[in-house]
Amino acid sequence: MPALTQNQRILDYLKSGKKLTPKDALKKFGCFRLSSRVFDLRRNGHAIITDYVTRNGKTFAEYSLLQ
Repeated sequence: MPALTQNQRILDYLKSGKKLTPKDALKKFGCFRLSSRVFDLRRNGHAIITDYVTRNGKTFAEYSLLQ
């Protein structure tokens, strides 16, 4: 069985009901460009929500799957 793609691993993570930030994606999946993976997943019909979160003076995207 072939290894899962980065897109599939990210989608599975989101399907589990968790939210994902670029920092988390780098740690968990070695993904440097989460926004590009989200673009790919959206293009394939997945409803992914982007929320912008500010913590410690830094603003970043936090992605989740529309349930």
